[in-house]
Amino acid sequence: MRVVAVHLLNDYSGSPKVLMQLLRGWGKKDIETHLFTCGGREGFLSNIPKIHEHFYWYQFAKNPLVRLLFLVTSQTLLALKLLFFLKKSDVLYINTVLPFGAGIMGKIRGCQVIYHIHETSIKPKILKKFLFGVVKWSATKVVYVSHFLSNQEPINAPKEVLYNVLEDDFVKKALQNYVPIKESKIVLMICSLKEYKGVNEFLELAQLNSQFIFKLVVNASQADIDDYFKNKVVPHNLICYPTQKDTHQFYKEASVLLNLSDVNQWVETFGLTVLEGMAYGLPTIVPPVGGVVELVDEGSNGFQINSKNINEISQKLNLLLNNKEVYQQMSLKALEKSKLFNEDYFEKESIRIISK
Repeated sequence: MRVVAVHLLNDYSGSPKVLMQLLRGWGKKDIETHLFTCGGREGFLSNIPKIHEHFYWYQFAKNPLVRLLFLVTSQTLLALKLLFFLKKSDVLYINTVLPFGAGIMGKIRGCQVIYHIHETSIKPKILKKFLFGVVKWSATKVVYVSHFLSNQEPINAPKEVLYNVLEDDFVKKALQNYVPIKESKIVLMICSLKEYKGVNEFLELAQLNSQFIFKLVVNASQADIDDYFKNKVVPHNLICYPTQKDTHQFYKEASVLLNLSDVNQWVETFGLTVLEGMAYGLPTIVPPVGGVVELVDEGSNGFQINSKNINEISQKLNLLLNNKEVYQQMSLKALEKSKLFNEDYFEKESIRIISK
């Protein structure tokens, strides 16, 4: 078996991290695996042992029209590369719906085409319709990151639900660093620097709760952070950090983890940072819609609240951070739930999926 994996933008976000875990698992089993992704960037997909790397051009642009032009150009270049590389016997594993050039070429070459779908919130709608149209036309199998996403984006092809999991090394380090009682009361959020990710709501919560420290870790440069907050009043208790390769220290010192995505603009299909926080025993507040509700049980290991309900979120933060008994119960439940999402399950299921 030869697996050809494809991803668009290599960075330190959730979807390339999941693909990295898949690639490492296949490498352990000595499955010949080739990775096609954009070159010139460092991320989770860089320098993975036993993986043959191939690069094609892509550059992210802030302007949506330029970004679309770059996407189409990159997928044309990718399709040309794959035209001469793919064999009919290959398993073509496409991570996210964005690398549509791979889907088209996999269909033409007669490969088994497996899509690993992470997203549902794609704009504009015409782009989403096109991308999922290519999936429906080309996919021989679809892998979803949650049951929510499976129901949200049904494809007429055999489907699998493969939950994202934590690497064994992450879990080991989390257990070593686990602190049941925190001296500082720190509220943490890790996300992209986007308004629909709830950055403004996080800012408002910090303004309302000066007694707590709020730490925001974003997948962006310091220059981008300065530009985003230049016309906003940032309280003294809010600290913002640029892209971090290692987030362990943030989870270790935090007390509560937030996910404040606006469900009208962006629905979380899983929530890997939520799972990482749970491994540190962090109670979590998440939206009441999406894959995150498969991680957070209301009132048990966290709360499900719409990010626009700032006062209710503020009340729950005060309950958690001012009531040790409630906090410790939820912390233990979070830790217990996180153990269900382990690497052994992930590796076995991923090999079964590509072998069927």
